[in-house]
Amino acid sequence: MRTAQRSSLAAIAALALLYLALVAPNHPDAATWAALRHIPLELPLVMTLLLAVGAWPAARWPARAIVTLLIVIALLLKAADLALFEALARPFNLAYDLPLLHAAWMLLAGSSGTVPAALYLTAAVLVLALLSFVIWHATGVLLRHASERPHTVSILTAAIAVATTAAWWAGAASPFSTRLIAGHASAAMRAMQDVAALEAEAAQDPVLASVPSPLSGLAGTDIVLVFVESYGRSTLDSPLYAGTTNAALRDVERELGALGYAMRSAWLTSPTMGGQSWLAHGTLLSGLWIDGQGRYDALMRSQRKSLNRVAAEAGWRNVGVMPAIVMPWPEAAWFGYDTVLAAKDLGYRGKPFNWVTMPDQYTLSAFERLELGPGRNRPVFAEIALISSHAPWTPIPSLVPWEAVGYGTVFDAQAASGDTPEQVWADPDRVRNQFRRSIDYALRAVGSFAARHGETKPLFVILGDHQPAVFVSGSDTNRDVPIHLFGPPEAVARFDAWGWTHGLVPAHDTPVWRMDAFRARFIEAVSRMEPQPQSGVVRS
Repeated sequence: MRTAQRSSLAAIAALALLYLALVAPNHPDAATWAALRHIPLELPLVMTLLLAVGAWPAARWPARAIVTLLIVIALLLKAADLALFEALARPFNLAYDLPLLHAAWMLLAGSSGTVPAALYLTAAVLVLALLSFVIWHATGVLLRHASERPHTVSILTAAIAVATTAAWWAGAASPFSTRLIAGHASAAMRAMQDVAALEAEAAQDPVLASVPSPLSGLAGTDIVLVFVESYGRSTLDSPLYAGTTNAALRDVERELGALGYAMRSAWLTSPTMGGQSWLAHGTLLSGLWIDGQGRYDALMRSQRKSLNRVAAEAGWRNVGVMPAIVMPWPEAAWFGYDTVLAAKDLGYRGKPFNWVTMPDQYTLSAFERLELGPGRNRPVFAEIALISSHAPWTPIPSLVPWEAVGYGTVFDAQAASGDTPEQVWADPDRVRNQFRRSIDYALRAVGSFAARHGETKPLFVILGDHQPAVFVSGSDTNRDVPIHLFGPPEAVARFDAWGWTHGLVPAHDTPVWRMDAFRARFIEAVSRMEPQPQSGVVRS
């Protein structure tokens, strides 16, 4: 009797385990107790399959393997969706998101160290292996119970089927896991079709066909395009950040205004949020909407001219300043850089700030030293990707006198200060506070750098690449980022027709463009209809 009771209890536990695996949600907002009230339509099908093969020994192992494999695949997709909804506010896509595993490893190793990251990875693999074994074992328990008590299991299966059908009619049941797998497969197919559409779109470039002398209205002027990591609209809208960010922008605005800079600000809608900054870079510089890795890869294979390359062909020296690039970067060829200043090329000898290889002030100082020195015969078009406001947001640098920056050892004490990422990330409120401070630092570093060049006044375009992760930004729908444009008044006057806000704090009702609209409008605004000779004067 006790053996029968134990067998029944084991079968009930196995059934409950499969139920939990099948109803597990794939979105953070659905991870509530209410999810347990949902009934998966797959459950009676699994029970029926195991009951059917109970009397057919040769089919038992394949049946268990199929059930286990499908449930584990569904769980992996759910886990991937949960992670990406939390970080990037979108589901996982099988067609192009697998490389994010490597990006996640690099971030984890850079933040926590290689050994702890390896331990985390090992633990994740062990959990997956244990989960697969437990599901496999559960199918075996149910199969054995079905073989020993076929009539009981038949009645139970019929009862589950009736209850599930009733729940389906009432809207409380669905084939969630099956539909999830099918949906991801369909999304991957659509993503591949989208790549083909991007290739056709990239082959056309109406703006260059209509402008005979691109960028000629800025002849002789340095153009400095700066992406500020995770600088999203939430930094100006959310009460958690708005006070600090507004104060930083107002301070920079007063300083630059006193030096004679003209300033305009607005909003752009980024194709991504929470990460994948390169999608925003590609979108802004190509004038095409690059909202997935497949489209980005297709862009890198295309003949579409980046804004950088347009500037290079018009006489500018094309420079990419990329302090986060620590590995080979073949994509650089598409941008048409004359030179790439990656992490190793910037000469930083100080300690890294966890994942962040060097503070923003050093990046800007190295760019100044390497590219803005005397003896140049061409203006510079520089694309700079600042990273001090990238996770894990600890420690936060502080500005030092520019003449003390040198090769970065002055930052060593700062890099060794503060709490570890593990300590900071144990408290979501501390994470948000660190993020707030990092944006404040990045904006003040850019403002201070621009002030150093107040006599020559390059044209600066400063913008965010994307909103931070959802738990930091507080929104999974708003993808707007601030954009600021400042420089010589005669150059900035070319953009007056855009209707942007004067100053560095964009008004809430300032028109919002998609990020892919910027390239064409910028080229049109600063290009004369008739070719004009370069002045030969380098402004900075």
